[in-house]
Amino acid sequence: MPVITSADLATNIYSEIITEITRTDATIADRAIATAIQEAKMYLGRFDLVQLFGTDTLAPTVTDEYLKSLVKDLACWHLLRLSNVGIDYSVYRTAYQDAVNALKSIMNGQAQPQGWPYLDTTGETAAQGDTIVWSSNAKRSNYY
Repeated sequence: MPVITSADLATNIYSEIITEITRTDATIADRAIATAIQEAKMYLGRFDLVQLFGTDTLAPTVTDEYLKSLVKDLACWHLLRLSNVGIDYSVYRTAYQDAVNALKSIMNGQAQPQGWPYLDTTGETAAQGDTIVWSSNAKRSNYY
């Protein structure tokens, strides 16, 4: 069960425009949503993605409206790339870019969404892509 459905896109695009773009083929909107969810997961690897997004058989346990809004912006952009019937293309492109920038801020640790569960890093299942980075200067060879 995905975090959003094609009916949820009606808050961003009028349903008659979605119908015209998809030509009554619901799988097109479902593919745009699946692509948007995969794109959002790409940025949110340090969070518990099963609790945030659910699986094919499991509903998400954490309901977050901000996450839904970001995924809807991504899905609308992926849907509108097919055709932009009566829509100001730049508005949705800006919304898409804003969603990606917000996801990048969350990924880099610059923003901490309240209530989002982190991935369990105890034991042998350490998370990949933590925000801690080590570095040093190059070794110097001074001669006097």
